[in-house]
Amino acid sequence: MPQQFDSQLGTFIRSLPKTETHLHIEGALPFKLLQSIDPIKFRDPPLSWNNDFKFESFSEFEESLITMALHWFTSPERYHKAAKSIFNKHLEQNVKYVEISFHAGIIDYFKIPGPEIINAIRDAIPDGLEVRVFMGMLRNQYTPSMAPVIDDCLNWEKLDGIDLHGTELLPLEEWTKSLWVKAREANKFTKAHAGEFGGPSNVKKAIEILGVNRVEHGIRAIENNDVISMVIDKDITFDVCPISNLKLNVIESMNNHPIRLLFDKGVRCTLNTDDPLSFGNQLEEEYVALAMELEFSKKELAILARNGFEIALMPDSKKTVFIKQINDIIGSC
Repeated sequence: MPQQFDSQLGTFIRSLPKTETHLHIEGALPFKLLQSIDPIKFRDPPLSWNNDFKFESFSEFEESLITMALHWFTSPERYHKAAKSIFNKHLEQNVKYVEISFHAGIIDYFKIPGPEIINAIRDAIPDGLEVRVFMGMLRNQYTPSMAPVIDDCLNWEKLDGIDLHGTELLPLEEWTKSLWVKAREANKFTKAHAGEFGGPSNVKKAIEILGVNRVEHGIRAIENNDVISMVIDKDITFDVCPISNLKLNVIESMNNHPIRLLFDKGVRCTLNTDDPLSFGNQLEEEYVALAMELEFSKKELAILARNGFEIALMPDSKKTVFIKQINDIIGSC
């Protein structure tokens, strides 16, 4: 990622009210918290924080992240402490709205009730930040031990929605379609990861089979014009994570990231960090990367920030305040 950039660019990016709509709490664990429990084992940040580092595979990334996360996320109290630190970092970057997910597998692994995780995260929300909490689950998560939890999650009052994540090498199983329909009937918001390692057909399936209008990543849709047309026609939003895509070797280099073409074609995209524990990134750096490597203008960066508020799950009265602020910034560009 760019190490040096115009200080005026940094000031501009900081001035933008922003959203983060693609963030995994286990993958956003502040490294300093790991150091606090084992300063010897976690003396140095992960090698994956180096600018030129790339994971060789998704499984390598997943193993590395899980190894770190399982050291910390052993109780609701640990979720609360992590969330508090994560949200305070958002405030420092002028982020006003966040959608954060926790991994359903933690419920099974540590036997922590899902509602306790949700309450722990919600209790950490500071003034000045709107947060929505999602439960993320794998494509093969509907096991005998997890099926009752997944079915019951739609009854959890404080859960805002569900997300499908993990490797796209696994097929969509029948339970996902019915669960996503039931979730919307229960007033839970639905989204799904697709078009990261999987091709445009996975984006199409997420939209047509699961019925989502928010796709996490989605960038490989650029490989199929018919899928792009469908995305635009159905007003689908891609919650994009450029640095994640680079570190996971989904793209060869930042200057050929598909977000440039997606934006130019009229696909609504938002900017996000995905798993900062693994990538060593923060949200402002995503904006810098697009400005420096893909020649996004200040006006275009502001449009990306505005996109996040357009799709935010917050009252229109609050949305319009931030959208107006950004429109005023756009007008002055």
